[in-house]
Amino acid sequence: MTQQQILDELRAIALRHGKARRTPTAIANLTLMRAEAPTPPVQTVYQSGLVAVIQGRKRGRFADVEFEYHPAQYLLTTVDMPVSGEIIEASPEQPYLSIGLTLDPAVLAALMLDLPDVQLPDAGIGLGVYPMHTDLLEALLRLVRLLDRPQEIGVLAALAEREILYRLLLDNPALRQLAQMDSRMAQINRAIGWIRENYAQPFSIEALAAVSMMSASSLHRHFKAVTRLSPLQFQKRIRLQIARQMLAGQSTNAAGVGFAVGYDSPSQFSREYRRLYGEPPARDTARLRTQPNLQAV
Repeated sequence: MTQQQILDELRAIALRHGKARRTPTAIANLTLMRAEAPTPPVQTVYQSGLVAVIQGRKRGRFADVEFEYHPAQYLLTTVDMPVSGEIIEASPEQPYLSIGLTLDPAVLAALMLDLPDVQLPDAGIGLGVYPMHTDLLEALLRLVRLLDRPQEIGVLAALAEREILYRLLLDNPALRQLAQMDSRMAQINRAIGWIRENYAQPFSIEALAAVSMMSASSLHRHFKAVTRLSPLQFQKRIRLQIARQMLAGQSTNAAGVGFAVGYDSPSQFSREYRRLYGEPPARDTARLRTQPNLQAV
């Protein structure tokens, strides 16, 4: 099959099974995304995984890095990253369609045993856009086809997913870093996990370095190389994203939300919120509640 034929079949399956903006599927790590109009930028956290756009186009930004991807490419995130994303090409006739696959660390670690022993580079950036080659696209199609044959999912889904992850490992040194528990990428991933779980708590670089089993200077250097943010900047971004979700979803006052996510000063919370989102909390929340298309896809 040509790439175009594979994409056509993937689109047909996604249109049959993906009716909502985000559709979890019977395959545990597989999600379908759909949108019928462009969206404004939405702040969210991309978790470790693969996103393959099969129709339409999307643009994203984190820190000072901007990226765009379309059906000839895929997005790979090796650590959780706070990102601003917007769909820039979509219509009711040709909706934006994408397929998301969450990375399974246990499968990645097992597959590393079957890869050639190579010297890994230092931990690089935690998110990238790559060309979608035919072997990977065919493997993705084998997995997605199982949505039309649910009785086969229990036996074949794990095999298809394993092939996808194997091909990703072959092509992506950063992903091989993540799969090795003693690598810099794995250590940074532990630090990110700790921050996300304890985002409302103050911390010192020395304490976070101990969690990551790194020196403080090494943690700071490699964390910024992977995320383009310092650990404290990363925590601030997570706090503000969670605060925005809380404000959009419930009628809680801004000062109370700021306190819940770790801010002692309402004025500091309002100032940093406005710096990131362009408006103070009350005004931004009022806009969010009138624009349901601000949900992340």
